[in-house]
Amino acid sequence: MRVFVIDKNKHPLDPCYSARARKLLKAGKAKVFKQNPFTIILVDKEVEESQDYQLKIDPGSKTTGLAILKSNRVIWAAELTHRGQQIRDALTARRQLRRGRRNRKTRYRKPRFLNRTRREGWLPPSLMSRVHNIMTWVNRLQRVCPITQLSQELVRFDTQAIQNPEITGVEYQQGELVGYEVREYLLEKWGRKCAYCGAKDTPLEVEHIQPKSKGGSNRVSNLTLACHACNQAKGNQEVTEFLSGKSNLLTRILKQAKAPLKDAAAVNSTRWALLKAFKATGLPAETGTGGQTKFNRSRQGLPKTHWLDAACVGQSTPEQLVIEVDKPLLIAAKGHGTRQRCRPDRFGFPKAHAPKAKSFQGFQTGDVVRAVIPKGKFAGRYTGRVAIRFRPSFRLAVGTAKPFDVHPKYLRIIHHADGYQYSF
Repeated sequence: MRVFVIDKNKHPLDPCYSARARKLLKAGKAKVFKQNPFTIILVDKEVEESQDYQLKIDPGSKTTGLAILKSNRVIWAAELTHRGQQIRDALTARRQLRRGRRNRKTRYRKPRFLNRTRREGWLPPSLMSRVHNIMTWVNRLQRVCPITQLSQELVRFDTQAIQNPEITGVEYQQGELVGYEVREYLLEKWGRKCAYCGAKDTPLEVEHIQPKSKGGSNRVSNLTLACHACNQAKGNQEVTEFLSGKSNLLTRILKQAKAPLKDAAAVNSTRWALLKAFKATGLPAETGTGGQTKFNRSRQGLPKTHWLDAACVGQSTPEQLVIEVDKPLLIAAKGHGTRQRCRPDRFGFPKAHAPKAKSFQGFQTGDVVRAVIPKGKFAGRYTGRVAIRFRPSFRLAVGTAKPFDVHPKYLRIIHHADGYQYSF
């Protein structure tokens, strides 16, 4: 993956290879400007002519793929994990506490005059956070890379047609969306593997959980994916009969079959808001369908990942992609803290009060730090994310290991908290 380069006036230049960046840093001709994404700033060089780069985006409900292309080369890639469900859960908990407190404190409350309106294009915070996360990274990448074009997969799931593929006429006209790909939805829902044996990387067939010969319907809640061998072995048997000795697998399949369409609805709700935000940047924005992305990826024999899907978005995808990225940058949205001062228990009664200050001894929760611990149980060198306490004992999280306490005198900030967590 290439390194971003900016000149001394902070104008973006052509990204360079990591070996070139190491030589510039060692020779003193450049300095580290930012850790994530890794960017160097040249000491004495001003802006020069740069080539054209294309940023491609594959929006998802939980994870969004990002890829930067130079001609037919994928030079940088990332996967951005959203926190929409976490925001929704927090808002639900707050609403429940507020209603419980109101019922305890007030016998009767005069109805409020319903004069509140929402602006055109309003989206719930849990959905708008996805748009804001993506636009944050579009703007950040524009500042360190000379991007001249954007490409977006304009995903489209028709939720009512997914539920009932046979819907037609006036019944369908009462809905809002048009066009669907049931097979693509099933691939996402069932993890692109056989529901019965778990086989991957093999042709999968759409299979009726309740056989049509025994009253089963074509509703998506009655459809799953199976390899050819499992599909033939099941035939027109009842699923309870076919999985009679595998109660755990039967329970999982029946539960997953009834899973809601919230992910499809989230993508449907945000796709136009995202396209509108892209056009507001002033850059030409290309759109492509999910089927087109899959065709481009399958034609080149690439595995199914979010960042490779992003590289294959739109008609501008070259006939042959050259992948220069070994591992994408993994970005997880973590938020910017909370303004809530009073922390209630699960019954809604106050149990603690958070301090007003957000920093202590120059550190803030979310800072990426380098720790050099000379002695003790955790002696060694670490790089991780810190969580502060208002005493000289912080919590340091390093990868997937269990967090441990560390004194701030052993820490040095290498990347200030910006609401995101990074890994490879």
